[in-house]
Amino acid sequence: MAVTRLKRKAKRNQAVAKNRIATIKRLSLKVDIKRVDAEELKAEFAK
Repeated sequence: MAVTRLKRKAKRNQAVAKNRIATIKRLSLKVDIKRVDAEELKAEFAK
């Protein structure tokens, strides 16, 4: 028996997987700013 492949569906599945991986990588690259001193920031902008 011959096997019929759904090429269009395979391309769509690969695209979804690539987008998911790219999104995870993009989100993991963000660095959270912690311990922000508000007074120090205000002093910098006041200069």
